[in-house]
Amino acid sequence: MTPVSAGDEIDCYRIESMVARGGMATIFRAVDMRDGRTVAIKVPHPEAECDPVFFDRFQREILIGRKLNHPGAVKTLNNGDGSRLYMVMEWVDGRLLRQAMADEGRFSIDRSLRTALAICEALDHIHSKGVVHRDLKPENILLDSNDGIKIIDFGIAYTAATRRLTFGKLSELMGSPDYISPEQVKGKRGDARSDVYALGVMLYEMLTGRPPFTGDNPFQVINDRLVNHPVPPREINPEIPPQLQEILYRALEREPAQRYASAREFARDLADPGQVTVRDRPELHDWQTRRSPKARRLFSYAMLALVPVLVFGLLLIAAHRG
Repeated sequence: MTPVSAGDEIDCYRIESMVARGGMATIFRAVDMRDGRTVAIKVPHPEAECDPVFFDRFQREILIGRKLNHPGAVKTLNNGDGSRLYMVMEWVDGRLLRQAMADEGRFSIDRSLRTALAICEALDHIHSKGVVHRDLKPENILLDSNDGIKIIDFGIAYTAATRRLTFGKLSELMGSPDYISPEQVKGKRGDARSDVYALGVMLYEMLTGRPPFTGDNPFQVINDRLVNHPVPPREINPEIPPQLQEILYRALEREPAQRYASAREFARDLADPGQVTVRDRPELHDWQTRRSPKARRLFSYAMLALVPVLVFGLLLIAAHRG
């Protein structure tokens, strides 16, 4: 397949402009020539389109998108049928949450709560359909002019019917180190609580202007998440009430069993923080105790050593499937 550019036509859609280009696909603004409606079209790059693993994943993304019907999740409008592989989605005027945070710094407490609560409500619908996003981050949240949200990019989402291991497994580990849950780091598939964790990270970032875990490279960020406690958010932004800090800690629990069990449970506390009981957590007292740099380096080297093993295993699986 030839690359797509502005002015091209794909079936009944006329491409107007490129919106975003990723490693495997490009998103365009387009017009449906049947009714003049503006839409977004996601088109795989020609080399990716020939990859059977990516093809399966892209088809799954289309099917997942068509299962969802909530104002907080972007709608998929096509069945994946046509002259080539592409996905048609509703067009949303707005900007990414990442851009809003970069432009404005930390959000007010009220705005942070409203945004997180809206994401929770969308996640509750998504999870009710048996779908887990697995890649929630500010780059995958659109804000409209009224601060309404849309969750986008279900490229590595899964349903109960999804094969347990795909090439998406590696991209989960390497793609979004600031937001990936501890259980996903450890190679587990993750579930709805993994999305809750990612939203907890985003809420921390909205309230404080910085992510809870840091490092000079992705492996150090992942290591920080597994062995250290974040700076208590009230140390960074004293305006955060103790109850809201407790909500953040519950969303960021390392063990999924200790975390909010669902987006609905998370939303209940976000809607009424005043009723939350504040615990005297060890995290409030020993957060300045950090693992030694030597230990952190050893963990980073171990993670680096695992990468070729993961790649080799995935290649073997792909070969057996072929």
